[in-house]
Amino acid sequence: MRPFLPGSTLGILGGGQLGRMLALAARRMGYRVVTLDPSPDSPCGQVADEQITAAYDNPSALRRLGKKCDVVTYEFENIPAASVKRLERAGVPVRPGSRVLEITQNRLAEKRFLNRIGVPTVPFHEVRTSADAERATRLTGFPAVIKSAGGGYDGKGQAVVRNRAAAQAALSVIKARPLIWEGWADFEKELGVLCVRSLTGEVATYPVSENVHQDNILYTTAVPALISPRKAAEARRMAEKIARALDIVGLFCVEFFLLKDGRLLVNEIAPRPHNSGHYTIDACECSQFEQQLRAVCGLPLGSTRLTTKAAAMVNLLGEGKGDRLAGVEKILVHREISFHLYGKTEAKAKRKMGHITVRRESVKSALALAKLARKRLEWVR
Repeated sequence: MRPFLPGSTLGILGGGQLGRMLALAARRMGYRVVTLDPSPDSPCGQVADEQITAAYDNPSALRRLGKKCDVVTYEFENIPAASVKRLERAGVPVRPGSRVLEITQNRLAEKRFLNRIGVPTVPFHEVRTSADAERATRLTGFPAVIKSAGGGYDGKGQAVVRNRAAAQAALSVIKARPLIWEGWADFEKELGVLCVRSLTGEVATYPVSENVHQDNILYTTAVPALISPRKAAEARRMAEKIARALDIVGLFCVEFFLLKDGRLLVNEIAPRPHNSGHYTIDACECSQFEQQLRAVCGLPLGSTRLTTKAAAMVNLLGEGKGDRLAGVEKILVHREISFHLYGKTEAKAKRKMGHITVRRESVKSALALAKLARKRLEWVR
Protein backbone atom coordinates (compact mmCIF):
# COMPACT_ATOMS: atom_id res chain seq x y z
CA MET A 1 0.00 0.00 0.00
CA ARG A 2 1.48 3.33 -1.03
CA PRO A 3 2.41 5.87 1.66
CA PHE A 4 0.77 9.28 1.93
CA LEU A 5 3.70 11.61 1.34
CA PRO A 6 4.14 15.28 2.31
CA GLY A 7 1.61 17.35 0.41
CA SER A 8 -1.17 14.92 1.39
CA THR A 9 -3.99 16.01 3.71
CA LEU A 10 -4.37 14.55 7.19
CA GLY A 11 -7.79 14.59 8.84
CA ILE A 12 -8.04 14.71 12.62
CA LEU A 13 -11.24 13.80 14.47
CA GLY A 14 -11.02 15.99 17.55
CA GLY A 15 -9.72 19.49 18.05
CA GLY A 16 -8.02 19.38 21.44
CA GLN A 17 -4.40 19.79 22.44
CA LEU A 18 -3.38 16.34 21.21
CA GLY A 19 -4.74 17.21 17.79
CA ARG A 20 -2.97 20.56 17.96
CA MET A 21 0.44 19.00 18.59
CA LEU A 22 -0.17 16.38 15.91
CA ALA A 23 -1.14 19.12 13.46
CA LEU A 24 2.02 21.09 14.27
CA ALA A 25 4.14 17.99 13.57
CA ALA A 26 2.25 17.42 10.32
CA ARG A 27 2.60 21.03 9.17
CA ARG A 28 6.33 20.94 9.88
CA MET A 29 6.65 17.92 7.60
CA GLY A 30 4.67 19.48 4.77
CA TYR A 31 1.19 17.98 5.28
CA ARG A 32 -2.08 19.84 5.13
CA VAL A 33 -4.45 19.35 8.06
CA VAL A 34 -8.24 19.44 8.39
CA THR A 35 -9.84 18.90 11.81
CA LEU A 36 -13.44 18.17 12.80
CA ASP A 37 -14.55 19.43 16.20
CA PRO A 38 -17.80 20.86 17.58
CA SER A 39 -16.10 23.80 19.35
CA PRO A 40 -15.18 26.82 17.20
CA ASP A 41 -11.55 27.99 17.36
CA SER A 42 -10.40 24.70 18.87
CA PRO A 43 -6.72 24.30 19.85
CA CYS A 44 -6.17 22.09 16.80
CA GLY A 45 -8.27 24.33 14.55
CA GLN A 46 -6.02 27.28 15.40
CA VAL A 47 -3.04 25.63 13.66
CA ALA A 48 -4.80 23.46 11.05
CA ASP A 49 -5.46 24.52 7.47
CA GLU A 50 -9.16 24.17 8.13
CA GLN A 51 -11.60 23.31 10.89
CA ILE A 52 -14.99 21.78 10.16
CA THR A 53 -17.12 22.88 13.12
CA ALA A 54 -19.75 20.20 13.69
CA ALA A 55 -20.67 17.26 15.91
CA TYR A 56 -18.58 14.12 15.49
CA ASP A 57 -21.61 12.17 14.27
CA ASN A 58 -22.78 14.79 11.74
CA PRO A 59 -23.09 12.87 8.40
CA SER A 60 -22.58 15.95 6.23
CA ALA A 61 -19.49 17.03 8.17
CA LEU A 62 -18.02 13.52 7.98
CA ARG A 63 -18.56 13.46 4.21
CA ARG A 64 -16.78 16.83 3.91
CA LEU A 65 -13.88 15.57 6.03
CA GLY A 66 -13.59 12.38 3.99
CA LYS A 67 -13.57 14.23 0.67
CA LYS A 68 -10.89 16.66 1.80
CA CYS A 69 -8.49 14.15 3.38
CA ASP A 70 -6.24 11.35 2.20
CA VAL A 71 -6.07 9.66 5.60
CA VAL A 72 -7.83 10.30 8.93
CA THR A 73 -6.91 9.67 12.56
CA TYR A 74 -8.42 10.67 15.91
CA GLU A 75 -6.99 12.45 18.92
CA PHE A 76 -9.13 10.89 21.63
CA GLU A 77 -11.09 7.69 21.96
CA ASN A 78 -14.53 9.09 22.72
CA ILE A 79 -15.19 9.66 19.03
CA PRO A 80 -18.28 7.60 18.07
CA ALA A 81 -17.13 4.35 16.49
CA ALA A 82 -20.06 4.70 14.09
CA SER A 83 -18.46 7.87 12.69
CA VAL A 84 -15.21 6.04 11.99
CA LYS A 85 -17.15 3.22 10.34
CA ARG A 86 -18.99 5.73 8.14
CA LEU A 87 -15.64 7.07 6.89
CA GLU A 88 -14.31 3.54 6.35
CA ARG A 89 -17.39 2.55 4.33
CA ALA A 90 -16.79 5.61 2.16
CA GLY A 91 -13.29 4.29 1.38
CA VAL A 92 -11.40 6.74 3.61
CA PRO A 93 -8.41 5.18 5.42
CA VAL A 94 -8.85 5.72 9.17
CA ARG A 95 -5.90 4.72 11.36
CA PRO A 96 -6.28 3.30 13.98
CA GLY A 97 -9.45 1.68 12.62
CA SER A 98 -12.91 1.22 14.09
CA ARG A 99 -12.12 -2.20 15.61
CA VAL A 100 -9.39 -0.69 17.79
CA LEU A 101 -11.72 2.11 18.80
CA GLU A 102 -14.57 -0.25 19.74
CA ILE A 103 -12.27 -2.27 21.99
CA THR A 104 -10.49 0.60 23.72
CA GLN A 105 -13.40 2.98 24.26
CA ASN A 106 -15.25 0.37 26.33
CA ARG A 107 -13.55 -0.68 29.55
CA LEU A 108 -15.28 -4.06 29.65
CA ALA A 109 -14.39 -4.90 26.06
CA GLU A 110 -10.83 -3.71 26.64
CA LYS A 111 -10.21 -5.85 29.72
CA ARG A 112 -11.83 -8.88 28.13
CA PHE A 113 -9.56 -8.43 25.12
CA LEU A 114 -6.46 -8.13 27.33
CA ASN A 115 -7.29 -11.24 29.35
CA ARG A 116 -8.07 -13.16 26.15
CA ILE A 117 -4.55 -12.52 24.81
CA GLY A 118 -2.96 -13.39 28.14
CA VAL A 119 -2.27 -9.87 29.44
CA PRO A 120 -3.09 -9.51 33.17
CA THR A 121 -5.45 -6.87 34.60
CA VAL A 122 -7.15 -6.30 37.93
CA PRO A 123 -10.15 -8.59 38.52
CA PHE A 124 -13.31 -7.01 37.11
CA HIS A 125 -17.03 -7.62 36.79
CA GLU A 126 -19.83 -6.21 34.67
CA VAL A 127 -22.52 -4.46 36.70
CA ARG A 128 -26.00 -3.74 35.37
CA THR A 129 -28.14 -4.52 38.41
CA SER A 130 -27.93 -4.43 42.19
CA ALA A 131 -27.53 -8.22 42.11
CA ASP A 132 -24.45 -7.81 39.89
CA ALA A 133 -23.02 -5.29 42.37
CA GLU A 134 -23.60 -7.66 45.29
CA ARG A 135 -21.86 -10.47 43.41
CA ALA A 136 -18.90 -8.20 42.61
CA THR A 137 -18.72 -7.22 46.28
CA ARG A 138 -18.47 -10.85 47.33
CA LEU A 139 -15.83 -11.68 44.71
CA THR A 140 -13.52 -8.67 45.02
CA GLY A 141 -14.32 -7.03 48.35
CA PHE A 142 -13.31 -3.46 49.23
CA PRO A 143 -11.80 -1.11 48.33
CA ALA A 144 -12.88 -1.23 44.70
CA VAL A 145 -13.35 1.13 41.76
CA ILE A 146 -16.67 1.56 39.97
CA LYS A 147 -16.51 3.09 36.48
CA SER A 148 -18.81 3.66 33.55
CA ALA A 149 -17.90 1.10 30.89
CA GLY A 150 -17.88 3.73 28.16
CA GLY A 151 -16.86 7.38 28.10
CA GLY A 152 -15.19 9.26 30.91
CA TYR A 153 -11.62 10.48 31.27
CA ASP A 154 -9.45 12.23 33.87
CA GLY A 155 -11.45 10.55 36.62
CA LYS A 156 -14.91 11.40 35.26
CA GLY A 157 -17.55 8.69 35.56
CA GLN A 158 -15.78 6.71 38.26
CA ALA A 159 -15.55 6.40 42.03
CA VAL A 160 -13.38 4.65 44.59
CA VAL A 161 -15.62 2.80 47.07
CA ARG A 162 -14.53 1.44 50.43
CA ASN A 163 -17.76 -0.07 51.77
CA ARG A 164 -21.27 -1.07 50.72
CA ALA A 165 -22.78 2.33 51.52
CA ALA A 166 -20.23 4.10 49.32
CA ALA A 167 -20.84 1.57 46.54
CA GLN A 168 -24.60 2.14 46.66
CA ALA A 169 -24.06 5.90 46.54
CA ALA A 170 -21.73 5.60 43.55
CA LEU A 171 -24.16 3.34 41.71
CA SER A 172 -26.90 5.94 42.13
CA VAL A 173 -24.66 8.79 40.92
CA ILE A 174 -23.06 7.07 37.92
CA LYS A 175 -26.19 6.55 35.86
CA ALA A 176 -24.59 4.92 32.81
CA ARG A 177 -25.00 1.19 32.34
CA PRO A 178 -23.24 -1.14 32.12
CA LEU A 179 -20.64 -0.34 34.73
CA ILE A 180 -17.36 -2.08 35.42
CA TRP A 181 -16.46 -3.03 38.99
CA GLU A 182 -12.69 -3.33 39.36
CA GLY A 183 -10.76 -4.88 42.19
CA TRP A 184 -8.29 -2.62 43.98
CA ALA A 185 -4.71 -2.48 42.71
CA ASP A 186 -2.27 -2.10 45.60
CA PHE A 187 0.33 -0.49 43.36
CA GLU A 188 3.77 0.88 44.07
CA LYS A 189 4.04 2.88 40.85
CA GLU A 190 1.98 3.85 37.84
CA LEU A 191 3.88 3.31 34.60
CA GLY A 192 3.29 4.02 30.94
CA VAL A 193 4.65 2.70 27.66
CA LEU A 194 4.19 4.56 24.40
CA CYS A 195 4.14 2.04 21.56
CA VAL A 196 3.77 2.56 17.82
CA ARG A 197 3.04 0.08 15.03
CA SER A 198 3.45 0.89 11.36
CA LEU A 199 1.42 -0.13 8.34
CA THR A 200 4.04 -2.80 7.58
CA GLY A 201 3.90 -4.24 11.11
CA GLU A 202 7.06 -2.57 12.46
CA VAL A 203 6.72 -2.00 16.23
CA ALA A 204 8.70 0.39 18.45
CA THR A 205 8.41 1.49 22.07
CA TYR A 206 9.60 4.53 24.01
CA PRO A 207 11.32 4.30 27.41
CA VAL A 208 8.98 3.33 30.26
CA SER A 209 7.62 6.42 32.03
CA GLU A 210 6.73 6.82 35.69
CA ASN A 211 3.49 8.73 36.19
CA VAL A 212 1.91 10.44 39.20
CA HIS A 213 -1.75 11.45 39.27
CA GLN A 214 -3.56 13.95 41.47
CA ASP A 215 -7.37 13.85 41.59
CA ASN A 216 -7.26 11.28 38.75
CA ILE A 217 -5.46 13.74 36.43
CA LEU A 218 -1.86 13.25 35.38
CA TYR A 219 0.40 15.53 37.42
CA THR A 220 3.95 14.49 36.47
CA THR A 221 5.69 12.10 34.12
CA ALA A 222 9.36 11.13 34.45
CA VAL A 223 11.61 9.06 32.19
CA PRO A 224 13.26 6.68 32.43
CA ALA A 225 11.10 5.12 35.14
CA LEU A 226 13.04 4.19 38.26
CA ILE A 227 12.43 0.46 37.93
CA SER A 228 14.64 -2.52 37.16
CA PRO A 229 15.72 -3.14 33.55
CA ARG A 230 13.92 -6.50 33.76
CA LYS A 231 10.60 -4.84 34.66
CA ALA A 232 11.05 -2.20 31.97
CA ALA A 233 11.67 -4.90 29.36
CA GLU A 234 8.59 -6.81 30.57
CA ALA A 235 6.38 -3.72 30.22
CA ARG A 236 7.65 -3.03 26.73
CA ARG A 237 7.09 -6.64 25.66
CA MET A 238 3.52 -6.48 26.91
CA ALA A 239 2.89 -3.29 24.93
CA GLU A 240 4.32 -4.89 21.79
CA LYS A 241 2.09 -7.94 22.32
CA ILE A 242 -0.96 -5.68 22.56
CA ALA A 243 0.07 -3.81 19.39
CA ARG A 244 0.19 -7.00 17.37
CA ALA A 245 -3.01 -8.47 18.82
CA LEU A 246 -4.92 -5.24 18.14
CA ASP A 247 -3.44 -5.09 14.63
CA ILE A 248 -3.21 -1.37 15.31
CA VAL A 249 -1.71 1.16 12.92
CA GLY A 250 -0.68 4.21 14.91
CA LEU A 251 0.69 5.22 18.28
CA PHE A 252 -0.93 4.23 21.56
CA CYS A 253 -0.17 4.22 25.26
CA VAL A 254 -0.45 1.32 27.70
CA GLU A 255 -0.96 2.35 31.32
CA PHE A 256 0.37 -0.10 33.92
CA PHE A 257 0.18 -0.70 37.65
CA LEU A 258 3.40 -2.02 39.17
CA LEU A 259 2.15 -3.82 42.26
CA LYS A 260 4.02 -3.99 45.53
CA ASP A 261 4.56 -7.71 44.94
CA GLY A 262 6.33 -6.94 41.65
CA ARG A 263 3.56 -7.90 39.22
CA LEU A 264 2.64 -5.71 36.26
CA LEU A 265 -1.05 -5.23 35.45
CA VAL A 266 -2.43 -3.28 32.51
CA ASN A 267 -4.85 -0.56 33.57
CA GLU A 268 -5.90 1.02 30.27
CA ILE A 269 -5.02 1.39 26.60
CA ALA A 270 -5.24 4.81 24.94
CA PRO A 271 -5.19 4.46 21.11
CA ARG A 272 -3.65 7.87 20.35
CA PRO A 273 -0.89 10.19 21.58
CA HIS A 274 -0.95 10.47 25.35
CA ASN A 275 -0.48 13.15 27.98
CA SER A 276 2.38 11.16 29.51
CA GLY A 277 4.21 11.30 26.16
CA HIS A 278 4.45 15.07 25.82
CA TYR A 279 8.06 14.97 27.00
CA THR A 280 8.95 13.31 23.67
CA ILE A 281 8.57 16.64 21.85
CA ASP A 282 11.64 18.06 23.58
CA ALA A 283 13.50 15.00 24.84
CA CYS A 284 13.35 12.36 22.07
CA GLU A 285 14.71 12.10 18.55
CA CYS A 286 11.18 11.63 17.20
CA SER A 287 8.16 12.87 19.16
CA GLN A 288 5.05 10.80 19.76
CA PHE A 289 3.17 13.12 17.41
CA GLU A 290 5.59 12.67 14.53
CA GLN A 291 5.43 8.92 15.17
CA GLN A 292 1.65 9.00 14.90
CA LEU A 293 1.92 10.89 11.63
CA ARG A 294 4.53 8.50 10.27
CA ALA A 295 2.48 5.45 11.19
CA VAL A 296 -0.89 6.57 9.82
CA CYS A 297 0.71 7.88 6.62
CA GLY A 298 2.57 4.63 5.98
CA LEU A 299 6.07 6.03 6.51
CA PRO A 300 8.99 4.32 8.30
CA LEU A 301 8.98 4.85 12.05
CA GLY A 302 11.39 7.26 13.71
CA SER A 303 13.83 6.76 16.58
CA THR A 304 12.38 6.54 20.09
CA ARG A 305 15.73 7.29 21.74
CA LEU A 306 16.00 9.89 24.50
CA THR A 307 18.31 12.80 23.66
CA THR A 308 18.93 13.49 27.35
CA LYS A 309 19.71 11.28 30.33
CA ALA A 310 16.40 12.10 32.03
CA ALA A 311 13.30 14.19 31.47
CA ALA A 312 10.25 15.21 33.49
CA MET A 313 6.96 16.81 32.53
CA VAL A 314 4.43 18.60 34.71
CA ASN A 315 0.92 19.48 33.58
CA LEU A 316 -0.34 23.06 33.75
CA LEU A 317 -3.96 22.90 34.87
CA GLY A 318 -6.41 25.77 35.07
CA GLU A 319 -7.61 26.87 38.47
CA GLY A 320 -10.65 29.01 37.65
CA LYS A 321 -8.84 32.08 39.00
CA GLY A 322 -7.93 33.75 35.72
CA ASP A 323 -7.02 32.98 32.14
CA ARG A 324 -3.52 34.48 31.81
CA LEU A 325 -0.39 32.75 33.06
CA ALA A 326 2.05 34.99 34.91
CA GLY A 327 5.64 34.13 35.71
CA VAL A 328 6.72 32.55 32.44
CA GLU A 329 9.79 34.77 32.29
CA LYS A 330 10.86 33.44 35.70
CA ILE A 331 11.02 29.82 34.57
CA LEU A 332 12.54 30.36 31.13
CA VAL A 333 15.83 31.49 32.68
CA HIS A 334 16.44 27.75 32.98
CA ARG A 335 17.69 26.51 29.64
CA GLU A 336 16.61 22.95 30.47
CA ILE A 337 12.95 24.01 30.46
CA SER A 338 10.57 23.89 27.49
CA PHE A 339 7.17 25.56 27.85
CA HIS A 340 3.95 24.72 25.99
CA LEU A 341 0.48 26.30 26.06
CA TYR A 342 -2.44 24.88 24.09
CA GLY A 343 -4.34 27.98 22.94
CA LYS A 344 -7.34 27.53 25.24
CA THR A 345 -8.95 30.83 26.18
CA GLU A 346 -10.56 29.85 29.49
CA ALA A 347 -8.50 28.30 32.29
CA LYS A 348 -11.27 26.36 34.00
CA ALA A 349 -10.39 24.45 37.15
CA LYS A 350 -8.52 21.20 36.34
CA ARG A 351 -8.55 21.92 32.60
CA LYS A 352 -5.32 20.95 30.83
CA MET A 353 -3.90 24.24 29.58
CA GLY A 354 -0.27 23.36 28.86
CA HIS A 355 2.82 21.61 30.16
CA ILE A 356 6.47 22.10 31.11
CA THR A 357 9.24 19.69 30.16
CA VAL A 358 12.62 19.61 31.89
CA ARG A 359 15.74 17.89 30.54
CA ARG A 360 18.43 17.03 33.10
CA GLU A 361 21.04 14.50 34.17
CA SER A 362 18.77 12.60 36.57
CA VAL A 363 15.07 11.92 37.05
CA LYS A 364 15.20 13.31 40.59
CA SER A 365 16.65 16.68 39.54
CA ALA A 366 14.37 16.93 36.50
CA LEU A 367 11.27 16.37 38.63
CA ALA A 368 12.46 18.84 41.25
CA LEU A 369 12.93 21.61 38.69
CA ALA A 370 9.62 20.82 36.97
CA LYS A 371 7.71 21.13 40.25
CA LEU A 372 9.59 24.29 41.22
CA ALA A 373 8.82 25.86 37.85
CA ARG A 374 5.14 25.04 38.25
CA LYS A 375 5.05 26.80 41.61
CA ARG A 376 6.44 29.97 40.03
CA LEU A 377 3.54 30.20 37.60
CA GLU A 378 0.20 31.76 38.56
CA TRP A 379 -3.12 32.16 36.78
CA VAL A 380 -4.23 35.79 36.85
CA ARG A 381 -7.08 37.85 35.39
